[in-house]
Amino acid sequence: MDLIFHIDVNSAFLSWSASEKLKSDPSLDLRTIPSIIGGDQKSRHGVVLAKSVPAKKYGIQTGEPVVNAFRKCPFLVMEPPDHRLYHRRSQELMELLGSYTSDIEQVSIDECYMAYSPISHRFSSPESAARKIADQVRDTLGFTVNVGIAPNKLLAKMASDFEKPDRVHTLYKTEIPIKMWPLSVRELFMVGKSSAARLEELGIHTIGDLAHASPEFLEAQFKSQGRVMWEHANGIDHSRLIPNDHTFKGIGNSTTLANDATTAAEAKKVLLQLSEQVSGRLRKKAQLAHTITVEIKYSDFRSCSRQTQLLTPISTTDALYDCACRLFDELWNGAPIRLLGIRTTKLQSNTDPVQLSLFDGDSPLFSAGVFEPSTVSDSAASSHPPKPDLEKQRRLDAAMDEIKKKFGKDAVMRGSFLKRPKS
Repeated sequence: MDLIFHIDVNSAFLSWSASEKLKSDPSLDLRTIPSIIGGDQKSRHGVVLAKSVPAKKYGIQTGEPVVNAFRKCPFLVMEPPDHRLYHRRSQELMELLGSYTSDIEQVSIDECYMAYSPISHRFSSPESAARKIADQVRDTLGFTVNVGIAPNKLLAKMASDFEKPDRVHTLYKTEIPIKMWPLSVRELFMVGKSSAARLEELGIHTIGDLAHASPEFLEAQFKSQGRVMWEHANGIDHSRLIPNDHTFKGIGNSTTLANDATTAAEAKKVLLQLSEQVSGRLRKKAQLAHTITVEIKYSDFRSCSRQTQLLTPISTTDALYDCACRLFDELWNGAPIRLLGIRTTKLQSNTDPVQLSLFDGDSPLFSAGVFEPSTVSDSAASSHPPKPDLEKQRRLDAAMDEIKKKFGKDAVMRGSFLKRPKS
């Protein structure tokens, strides 16, 4: 059975503003106090765009005038919307989800549908896959999502609206009578306020009532919309997931470490794993990267990053890893590391013409154009033995990609990833 995930950011605008504000004031989390995202703070004009869970307890609702919200809670904290931030955070979410599969249909700035079948071989169950995705979003991006799992888009969206935040819910066909039919008709997707009021006048109060009503009667009352509401109440949805046609702006990955890394060797082993994953995705998408960024999040949640622009774009594991290590050495302050990430941007197709460096074939970093030879001392250069030329690296990576494709990602691995037997 094909399944679809509906991934929805919990209180998106408020969560994104809250996580950004924590960077400058770690003591203030807007999600934990009565707060809203709204209009002008001084004039208190505008409407409530998003609200925190504590604000909801005061009866504050999205869409109501800000002045009304302050009447309900005089000590309410209000932040103005930052649409540039929201756009960036939305892009970060889609890029993270894109590391799992390209079969994603984004339907708004804070929600999308994802096909499960392309990633099903990697997980023991749909629930474990959804939980992994939600955990990575929380730990990497600093906000939470709900994931609904169902056989179609309608039910997946209904499931994601169940209890929040940071939850995974299923709504399989057999679960409809238990999980969906007891709900008010007002909670059924695509049933507006006026339609809901008319249904209630007709004695149809729950989704179950609607599901058991005569479709012909509903069509007589609501025309074609009556049949659609009846189908939705019975979990019927004919719409298909249509992946967005994205032009790749960046490919990256990050990981939260089970235990903080305290040495460069520990961190660089993680960077090697990330380099393999990111370079593999570059090759799968037939892309080359001009810009490399390394991100570090410390155990106290402070974050920092550094990037470099390459003269010659790359997609090989060794070149990406060497570049990431150089950036890491410049960036790391010696504190325990909670998260590491590598991101590639300014991508181009690997079929486009590439201007090669004069120094291709000497070292992945020279060939990648990270460092001109004049910036590297003779002693430093001599400490790095010549590496295989780029063509050999490409052939090696292609061979490993093919083996992993046929026999699984663990069919071949670097010796550094093997666990040494205890003596």
